[in-house]
Amino acid sequence: MFVCSCFGVTEAQVKKHAEAGACTPRQIASACKAGTDCGSCVRRIQALLGRGACPSREPAGRTVPALAETALAEVAPLEEAA
Repeated sequence: MFVCSCFGVTEAQVKKHAEAGACTPRQIASACKAGTDCGSCVRRIQALLGRGACPSREPAGRTVPALAETALAEVAPLEEAA
């Protein structure tokens, strides 16, 4: 079934992009242009992503250690300069 008639994007394609890591409508748009023309499919894309098309994510409040360390490394030089 088509999700985006402007660009001919199907549910299967949206699910495939979600499985590859595109977990927001904006990321889906970047991957296949769905939702970037008339916008009528954005709610359908949101619904697909909310129904498990996207792999499970870390629970809210938990950070990825490597990301947290990178963020701290970027902030430290700013604090030293002040």
